Amino acid sequence: MDMKQEDKERIAASLAKVMAMMCVRNTGLEALHAGVVPVTEVGDYSDVFVLDAEGRKIPWADTSHIDDDQMRTLMREIVNRLYTFHIGCDDPEFLKLAEKWMTVAGKWDEPELDRKFLGAIKYNPDEHGD
Repeated sequence: MDMKQEDKERIAASLAKVMAMMCVRNTGLEALHAGVVPVTEVGDYSDVFVLDAEGRKIPWADTSHIDDDQMRTLMREIVNRLYTFHIGCDDPEFLKLAEKWMTVAGKWDEPELDRKFLGAIKYNPDEHGD
């Protein structure tokens, strides 16, 4: 028997939220979120600049907020957590923990289908010599 689309979407939404909570929150992403948030009077940060050690005044929108090593470390941590989540998903104790985390994540906004993502994953590296 096929699952109703509404049930499929409800389950997918719950899984997306609990996986984001358990696998992405409290990673190196938190270090990027920590710190002083600059003040913008115009709302889009076009009035905020970073002054670097060489004296360059760089517009906030043009600055990198994470370097390659930090990105690599963050992605490894998230991949490891996603892997661990998938390995643990048939363990009753793990599922009990996931249910507890879901009480928090369940309060988040409902996810929306990301059509831009769907378009981006259609890219085939083999066709482009990558």
